[in-house]
Amino acid sequence: MSSVKAERRATSEHIGDIAGLEACIGKTPGPMSLKVVDHLDAGAQKWLAASPLLFAAFASQTEVALTLAGGEPGFAEIVTDGRFRIPMALIDDPHSAHVGDGFGSLLLIPTIGETLRVNGRVATIDSDAIEIAVEECYVHCAKALIRSDFWMAQPRADAPHDPGAFLAASRFIALATADAHQDADVSPKGDPAGRLIRLADDAVWFADRPGNRRADSFRNVLTQPRVAITALIPGAHRVVRLRGDADISTDDRMRASFTVQEKTPLLATRIEPVRIEIVDSPALARARLWPAMAPDEAIDAAAILVGHIKLSKERGIQASLVRRAVSVPGIMRKGLQHDYKTNLY
Repeated sequence: MSSVKAERRATSEHIGDIAGLEACIGKTPGPMSLKVVDHLDAGAQKWLAASPLLFAAFASQTEVALTLAGGEPGFAEIVTDGRFRIPMALIDDPHSAHVGDGFGSLLLIPTIGETLRVNGRVATIDSDAIEIAVEECYVHCAKALIRSDFWMAQPRADAPHDPGAFLAASRFIALATADAHQDADVSPKGDPAGRLIRLADDAVWFADRPGNRRADSFRNVLTQPRVAITALIPGAHRVVRLRGDADISTDDRMRASFTVQEKTPLLATRIEPVRIEIVDSPALARARLWPAMAPDEAIDAAAILVGHIKLSKERGIQASLVRRAVSVPGIMRKGLQHDYKTNLY
């Protein structure tokens, strides 16, 4: 570790453990675990059948890699409720996966703000496909896609060729992290251009906004700092890919630089040393996300979320109360819309 980095980690700006993280952002609410199931239920299978794009993270003992896979809706083939396959030919970087790697993914459906996160392990790899054994499946809130105006974009071919300029114009990133057991996770983050991610002080910084409060990425970084990011300018098929070690900070200057609607993020994350490249993404081009067209079959993210809560294996009085509350017709969608309106920043 460099002397500059060691000095920064010794300051009060550095968040170095769970206690420090929770002192800053609060504890994860108990009901958060209720929305996670350990298989692809009917709602999740419907989601996979309608999704033309996924971000895929692969975590080994030495590296975290992030790539995109895309094609016609349903390109990811469901094998059973515990397994699905991603065709090798539809993955931008299929060679980043190895049998036994931790796997994390984020699946998008055009016009829908919520995303589906499916995590597990790479079970098998052959010449045709990578097969994933599912361990976690849950719906993620729509805040990142709302803040980025992701589905409002139109096709564009003028994405910058300079990494700094590209990051400054980016409005959406997928962040891949993993814990000490190689359990991987992909988190979406979105903001207006210039307020999401940037090069500064020979490092890359990005802001964190209110989300689902699981804080999986932060908890992973505190255990194992290696991360990978893919940054997008919605409408473009070129992306920035970068890797490095993440450091969670309360640095006042950097947090202030990410202020939106007079709201300053509680945390800013620094990544260094940075390996960064701009590449064209064939998967993103095949997915044809923009202009966004509604899927053939309507997907009700709120209903899928309710279904997951009802399927959860969590027990106890709190779990019973939550299940009873979300059983009221329309209550989940109303709650999500209220949260998106009042707690976007």
